[in-house]
Amino acid sequence: MSFKEDHDSLNSASYFAHVINNINAGIWEYNVNTNEVNWSDGFYRVLGYEPGEIESSYSYFYDQVLYHGDKKAFAKSINERNANNTSTVQVRLLTKNDGYQWFENVSRRSDDPANPQIYGSLTNIHFHKLAELQSAQKESLFFEGGKIARVAVWEADVTTMNLTLSSEGYELFDLNSAAKLSIDDAISFFEPDYRPIAATAIENIIKLCRSFDLELCFRSAKNRVFWVRFKAIPIINDYGKCVSIRGIIQDIDQAKKREVMAQNALNLSNDQNKRLQNFAYIVSHNLRSHTGNLEFMVNLYNDSDSKEERAEVFEHIKSISSSLNTTVKHLEEVVKIQAEINKDKKLVDFQETFESIIRALKGNINDLNAKIEYDFSKAPEIEYIPAYLESIMQNLLTNALKYSAKNRAPIIRCHTFKMNSHVYLIFEDNGMGIDMDRFGNDVFGMYKTFHQNNDAKGIGLFITRNQVESLGGTIKLESTVDVGTKFTIKLT
Repeated sequence: MSFKEDHDSLNSASYFAHVINNINAGIWEYNVNTNEVNWSDGFYRVLGYEPGEIESSYSYFYDQVLYHGDKKAFAKSINERNANNTSTVQVRLLTKNDGYQWFENVSRRSDDPANPQIYGSLTNIHFHKLAELQSAQKESLFFEGGKIARVAVWEADVTTMNLTLSSEGYELFDLNSAAKLSIDDAISFFEPDYRPIAATAIENIIKLCRSFDLELCFRSAKNRVFWVRFKAIPIINDYGKCVSIRGIIQDIDQAKKREVMAQNALNLSNDQNKRLQNFAYIVSHNLRSHTGNLEFMVNLYNDSDSKEERAEVFEHIKSISSSLNTTVKHLEEVVKIQAEINKDKKLVDFQETFESIIRALKGNINDLNAKIEYDFSKAPEIEYIPAYLESIMQNLLTNALKYSAKNRAPIIRCHTFKMNSHVYLIFEDNGMGIDMDRFGNDVFGMYKTFHQNNDAKGIGLFITRNQVESLGGTIKLESTVDVGTKFTIKLT
């Protein structure tokens, strides 16, 4: 039924009923004892009906109009007891022509125990609710996207230099959300080498309004070290001055590691190509030299008339043949290095390997009264190809003995250590040394010798460098004439 109006009377009650029936909202009354329900004309109209077009009853409203998923919330709302006996709930109601739409219901329970009435108002909030839901959805998508991409939003006030962080930012820093940070505090989380870069970028954005986009190494409060993207733009006032800085900080560790791995692979490929080109040049040069000499001697042999001349030429041919054979063996060793790269690595003990080499060279060591010192305690073992490690250490020890100074007993030191997950081998001696200004670029070349030793072949360091670099390592040399030589080898 509708709220009653007396159109012949202008008393306050009838005027009030007239207003209720014509406002764009639904007014309703419900008697708890009798289950009697009164709806205003506006109640029908907000649902798209004419007054009286549908049954005005609690059961019809609850069963036919109210969305089933909102029934529990609506029942809880009208039965709720609180200090002022009012409650508000948002529910979906079935309209005549537009399907389910959102409405806000505000209800109040009568204070009179003798007259247990509940009455309320119903307002269509559909478009406002849709806008609210869309905004929440966008915010949720942004929030979830931020979590997936591990992107934190930050802003800094230039006056106070205080930092405001999103929730992802606190997760990135491994800090409690109650923690207060300044720009200087945030910069201190970058690794030492990168702090000046971040500080300069902040200074430039404040003074020059210059945006920045950096990739820096970061250490969180829980000592997690990873790469981040640190990006910001200036927010300026009407006078063109930077008043705040707004930006992002994003975890890019996985992408950065893949980039570094790809670059390392490219560098390794370039190094291997250079070694291959160098090897091809060596093969071409050395074999051409031997074959040219051999061809000349064969022609000379054919042109010789006497047995004595032929015998002499034949001796030269034998010498060239022997030298050619040696060269081919050396080249085979270089080829063998590349062929063995794919061999399985094993856990190799440095001390065990080195002591085995010392025993094999014991005669040379005793003859020179050499002192061998070694300490592998800081990195006692390594995953490596055993034959390679033995060859590297043997070549270095043999060289140190071969090129020892004439005026003093050799002192040879060898030790290992770890740094940034890399294993290093240090090998140094007090021998003859090498003039790096003259020969520095040729030290690791094939058949390059720098002393007058008759047994110098110039192949050992060439082989050693190829073995080290084939497994992704590096070898560096420091040397001073008549002082000594130091090799620093990054094995992994």
